[in-house]
Amino acid sequence: MTGVWQRLLALLGLLLAATVLWHLYAWGIRDAVWAPDAEACRALAHDGACWGVIAEKGWPMLMGHPADTGLSGLPLTLVLFAGSLLASWPLSLALALARHSGPAWLKVPAVAFIELIRGVPLVTLLFVAAFILPLILPEAWQLSLGWRAGIALTLFSAVYLAEVLRGGLQTVPAEQREAAATLGLSWLGIQRRIVLPQAVRAVLPALTGHAIGLLKDSSLVMVIGLHELTGGLSLSLGGDPVWRPYYFEAYLFVGLVYALMCWGLSALGRWLERRWNSAAL
Repeated sequence: MTGVWQRLLALLGLLLAATVLWHLYAWGIRDAVWAPDAEACRALAHDGACWGVIAEKGWPMLMGHPADTGLSGLPLTLVLFAGSLLASWPLSLALALARHSGPAWLKVPAVAFIELIRGVPLVTLLFVAAFILPLILPEAWQLSLGWRAGIALTLFSAVYLAEVLRGGLQTVPAEQREAAATLGLSWLGIQRRIVLPQAVRAVLPALTGHAIGLLKDSSLVMVIGLHELTGGLSLSLGGDPVWRPYYFEAYLFVGLVYALMCWGLSALGRWLERRWNSAAL
C-alpha cells in the first residue's frame, strides 16, 4: 500500500511540475514580447513577459547609467568583488596564522578582531564606512565612497576567509612541520612550502563558496548609494515611466548575470581541484 501512495505522490508531483513549466513557457516564451516595443508590452497586461525591457535598458543596467561619473553597473561590481577578495588574502592569512599557531600577544588580538567583524552585519559595516569613517579620518585622508565600501568588503571578507584558512591549517599534521624544522627550514619556509599548499588545497571548495558569497554580497553597496549591477537596474528603470512596470523581467535578467558569474567561479574552483588532485597523484 505504501508503494501505491508513493507512486501516486510522484505522479502528482510530476503533474504539478509539468503545469508550472507549461505556464512558465507560456509566460516567458510563447506569449512574450522580445522587441523593445512598449505598446506591445502594455497590451500584454503582464500575461506575457516583456523582454523588450532588456533590449532597451540592458546596456545601461550592465555598464552603468550615463549620469554616473565614476564606475557603476557591472564594472563596479567586478572591481569591488575582485579588489576586496585580493586585498583580503594577506590580512586573512595573517589572522589565520596568528589564531592557529601564533603567540598569545598575536592570537588574542586576532581572535578579538575576527569575532568583532564577524559579529557585525555587512550592511552595518557599509554604513560605518559610508557615514562614520569620513567623520573619523583627517581631511587629508578622506577617501571616496567606492574606496570606503571596498574597505568594508575587504574586512568582511578577511575574517571569514581567515576562518576558512584556519580550518585548512588544522588539517596539516604537526609532524610535517617538525620534520621540516629538523631539516633546517625556517618558519616562513615551512609555511610557504609545506603548510599553506596543503591547507589551501584542503579547503578549496570552501574558498570557492566564499568567493561566490562575496560576489553576491557586493550588491549590498546599493544601500549606501553606489550603483553597482543591482543599483544600475533601479537607476535605469526608476526614472523611466515607460519601462518602469517591467522590474520583474529586469531582475530576472540581473539574476541571470549573477548566476552566470557564480557558475564561472564554481567552474574555476572545480578546474583547480582537478588540476591539483592530478598533480598530487
